[in-house]
Amino acid sequence: MIESADAIETGTVLKADLCIVGAGAAGITLALAMRDSGLDVLLLEGGREQLDPRAQALMEGEVADPALHSPPVFYRQRRLGGATAIWGGRCVPLDPLDFEPREAVPGSGWPIGYEEVARHYPAASRLCEAGQGSYSADGALPTGTPPMFAAALGNGVTAEGLERFSCPTNFGTRYRARLAHARRVRLITGVNCTAVRLQAGGRQVKHLDLATLDGRRLQVQAQAVVLAVGGLETPRLLLASNDVHQAGLGNAHDVVGRYYMCHLAGSVGMLKLAGATAAVRHGYERSDDGIYIRRRLALTAESQRRLGVANMVARLHFPAVSDPGHGSSVLSGIFLSRRLLSHEYGRRVANAKDGGLKPALRHIGNVLRYPHDAAGFLTHWLLKHHVAPRRFPSVILKNRANRFSLEINAEQRPLAESRVTLVQATDALGMPQLKVDWRYHRADIDSVGQSLQQIARSVAQAGLGEYTFDEARLEHDLTCFGAYGGHHIGTARMGTDARSSVVDADCRVHGVDNLWIASSAVFPTSGQANPTLSIVALSLRLAEHLGPRLCGRPLDAAAAVA
Repeated sequence: MIESADAIETGTVLKADLCIVGAGAAGITLALAMRDSGLDVLLLEGGREQLDPRAQALMEGEVADPALHSPPVFYRQRRLGGATAIWGGRCVPLDPLDFEPREAVPGSGWPIGYEEVARHYPAASRLCEAGQGSYSADGALPTGTPPMFAAALGNGVTAEGLERFSCPTNFGTRYRARLAHARRVRLITGVNCTAVRLQAGGRQVKHLDLATLDGRRLQVQAQAVVLAVGGLETPRLLLASNDVHQAGLGNAHDVVGRYYMCHLAGSVGMLKLAGATAAVRHGYERSDDGIYIRRRLALTAESQRRLGVANMVARLHFPAVSDPGHGSSVLSGIFLSRRLLSHEYGRRVANAKDGGLKPALRHIGNVLRYPHDAAGFLTHWLLKHHVAPRRFPSVILKNRANRFSLEINAEQRPLAESRVTLVQATDALGMPQLKVDWRYHRADIDSVGQSLQQIARSVAQAGLGEYTFDEARLEHDLTCFGAYGGHHIGTARMGTDARSSVVDADCRVHGVDNLWIASSAVFPTSGQANPTLSIVALSLRLAEHLGPRLCGRPLDAAAAVA
């Protein structure tokens, strides 16, 4: 059943066996997995089914350095489906190495093993509509598909890993009917959790305080509560819930909101490949199950351990858009229309120095010189990206010169001083707003540099060509656009010791018997992967943990969401 909070009288106390706060990828996954459990499940969403500017404004806040992090209102959506309403669809699993304690990444090591998450990746991939096949080129591509390069890479570098792409699927629209028809799932939109209230001893959630933008005040009483509100709203809600614990819920050791991670990202250097351009497969391909996939460069686990570096992947990317020397009418057209692009991509182009009138005229000259290229690209982009039900993921261009930059997505080490805190300013519901102070360590930059040097050696030894980058510019190239997108990770991290973590191995808040967290907030480290696929997988794992505890029998989460 789906209803609006507008139809509920103020002062009402809602009751359920399980209350899930937040109807994004994590919350919807968990609700679907629990729908046949025999439990009464209450799923709360602060926004509406469509974007409501007033609800979205509740996410506004401050940033310590606007050059390093976008305003908190960006990349998040307070609506049914959450950020899946705007994501790009990239699905990538974490690597086994990410779960291990690593000397190169202080504070690393998950309290669970890789298999605990990996066994849920097939079902998570299906929910994301990214297929159910392998995340390696050898297992996903049709037999006989040529390799990424004409010669095999070696020296600890591989091009076998790949990323799969969702449609991209908006969980709110895709799974609305399932939620509506689930007999014991009640989804209420337009109602926001403003505080988690504990019993006097602090060991149990007593009730949740709820509020609507029209002034209604409600409560929820539930046997179990799961906060599925994302990597920024989770610490905000925990810190604001300070009636029993003055420092905030789960924050006895000042860990909530700390260790905030995103990913370091940017286009770095120049890869000049020898041989025919047709021998380089740098774009998107279709897997056996019809999903868009793309291969990447990465260091093997053995190579990462040997070099003492953090995790990182690199994609073959076109040269700098702002440099008209690329001779591409399409790239010049993108640069000239940069202020019409989405926030993430527009920011990356608009922040580049345009150099004034002369470079602008060269960009216009590129467009005029190769009009057929631009027309072909626009036709493809309209039909394959905007019209097709499975969207072509991003801009891929013919590369006549066999020259590429490397697009980096790199892990950063968890830092206690990288954090989110509350400020005095409040939103329309009276909740304190957030201040985001995202930081990285110089060692993160050096780690990427060592990994790129290893890629350069591998390319040269394979006889493929030459990769070079300016080490003096590396930090600028990786940070000039700030923290990467909506990868909000680590603010309520998982661990066995309450002095350095917020939740235990089952994602239960330390010291509170009936409160769990489902989001990338619980990731102890970021790895190289976009977090959505692992968020969904961990939500399925949480469903299987809650089954025996709440209804006295095991649950098959994969079967429940099939």
